[in-house]
Amino acid sequence: MIQRLFLLVTALLLATAAWAQGDGLLLGIVSISPAEANNARFINGATEQATEFGWRVQVIDAQGAADQANSAIQNLVTRRAGAIIDMVFPTTSLNAGLVAAERAGIPVGTWGGGFGRAVVAVNGSGGPMAIPVTEQMVADMGGTGSVLALTYHTGQVCREREEEMDRILANYPDITVTKNEVRIPGYLQDGAQYAAAWLASHPAGAEPLAIWGCWDDPALGAISTMRQQNRDDVLVYGVNGNAEAILAVQSGWMTATAWQQSFEEGKLLVRTLKEAIDTLEAGGTFEPVAVEIEAIVVNADTVEGFIEEYPEAVGN
Repeated sequence: MIQRLFLLVTALLLATAAWAQGDGLLLGIVSISPAEANNARFINGATEQATEFGWRVQVIDAQGAADQANSAIQNLVTRRAGAIIDMVFPTTSLNAGLVAAERAGIPVGTWGGGFGRAVVAVNGSGGPMAIPVTEQMVADMGGTGSVLALTYHTGQVCREREEEMDRILANYPDITVTKNEVRIPGYLQDGAQYAAAWLASHPAGAEPLAIWGCWDDPALGAISTMRQQNRDDVLVYGVNGNAEAILAVQSGWMTATAWQQSFEEGKLLVRTLKEAIDTLEAGGTFEPVAVEIEAIVVNADTVEGFIEEYPEAVGN
């Protein structure tokens, strides 16, 4: 770790003059899916903060593929980016890109990707946000019944959320879990199709039923199938608190979601990257740091008050 930090400091000092050229420092943002609502909120926050610093921003869509994310990071290194943000891809799948960034002395922040080589700051960690929603699901089901879990293993955030779900449900052997992996792109369609097959084998009234999405959109896809079949007997849980999910809670189709303050997370991560750059340029040391912001659970009891306090969450 000390050797890596020394290499990062040395390369950063050597590269400072190059970064200063052009119209401000270049911040590269490599996103797993920039069109997804929560990703978009983070990007908007990061871009707003970067613009205040006079930085340029380039967003790269890796389309859910780690190899494309690695290539994007390597390309940003070649272009002498001043800082890089990885959105959701686990650092363990980005070795080639992060090695290149480390050698070039380019500090990296990860949103939901965890710590790793060249990483100086992280936030948006997935696991903690899923805990209160999953605990509510178990309580609402009375500790028994069947759950359809819509998972996604390419993203670190979803891996961590699934791990928390597994840990909680391990204490409830009377809850049976069926897991289906969704794709990016295609998560809405997959959520709808998996729900259709699962609902066909789980008739209404036989037992408590719930659908759990590692983020909101697959669960919203499942809700589209439930609406078509008029299956209002199934509880639905998501994470991220996208506008559509919050409105679905308000209308009664979604049971609960956890609103991730991703816009503020984007701003905070960029501020932390600037702090790291300034510290290292001045010859100091910057220890990798987690700058997390707690999620807010939105359910039937809290949704009206939440919308009143955070009208921007639903576009008001």
